[in-house]
Amino acid sequence: MQRIRLRYTKRGRLRFTSHRDFQRAFERALRRAEVPMAYSAGFTPHPKVSYANAAPTGTGSEAEYLEIALTAARDPEKLRALLDESLPAGLDVVDAVEARTSGLADRLTASVWELRLAGVDPADADRAVEAFNEADAVEVQRMTKNGVRTFDTRAAVVRLETHDEPADRPTDQPCAILRLVVRHVTPAVRPDDVLSGLRAVADLAPPVPAAVTRLAQGLFDEETGTVTDPLAPDREAAQAPTTAVPAAAAKAPA
Repeated sequence: MQRIRLRYTKRGRLRFTSHRDFQRAFERALRRAEVPMAYSAGFTPHPKVSYANAAPTGTGSEAEYLEIALTAARDPEKLRALLDESLPAGLDVVDAVEARTSGLADRLTASVWELRLAGVDPADADRAVEAFNEADAVEVQRMTKNGVRTFDTRAAVVRLETHDEPADRPTDQPCAILRLVVRHVTPAVRPDDVLSGLRAVADLAPPVPAAVTRLAQGLFDEETGTVTDPLAPDREAAQAPTTAVPAAAAKAPA
C-alpha cells in the first residue's frame, strides 16, 4: 500500500558496524515498532527493505538511505520517530518521506566526504591536494575478489579541498581536514582510494587512520557542482496541488 524512504546515520562507535549488522538491527527495530511490513514470497519471507549504496564499514555517515514497503499506510514522521527510538544511539533515523517518485537509487550519483587526518600538518595537506588536483590521472591499486586491480581515482573526484580546523576545537596536535566530492563510478572510488592517491602523488601518509564521514549523498548537479537531496523530489510531489476535476466533467454521460 505504501513505500517510505528513510535517511539514517552511522555515528560514533556505530560507524564500525557492517552493513549486515545494520540490517539485523533495523529488522529488529521494525518488529519493536510494530511496523506493518510487506514481506517477500517464498519459503523464507523477508521484510521488503531496499538498501542503497551503504557506506563502507569503519566510516561514519550522515546520509544513508533505504526504502521500506508497508501493507498499511503510516505517517512518515511518526514512523521515523518510532524507528529511531527502536535503534541504538548512533544509528539514528533522521528523515522520512513517502515515496511518490521512482528511482531513488538512480539519484545517488555522488557523495560528499570529510576526511580528518590527525597528525598531518595542514600545509602538507594543502600541497598534496594541489598535486592531486593538478594530476591528469592518479592510479592506485586495490585488492578485489578477482585479485589486485589498478584504476584511476582522479577522474571520479569532482572536488578535493582542505578545510580549516574549527576555532572552538583547539587540539594539541596538527590535524588536516579534507572535503571530497566523488562521483559514484565503476569501480567505486572510496575515500581510502583517494588517500592512496595522495600518498602516490605527494607522499602524504597520515600517522593514524583517517576519520572518514559521509556528509551527503545524492544527485550531482553539474551546473552548481553540488550534491542535492535525493528525497527532495518526493517532498515536492507530496506538496504539489492535486488537480481538481470539474463537476460537469466528472459526471458520466446519461
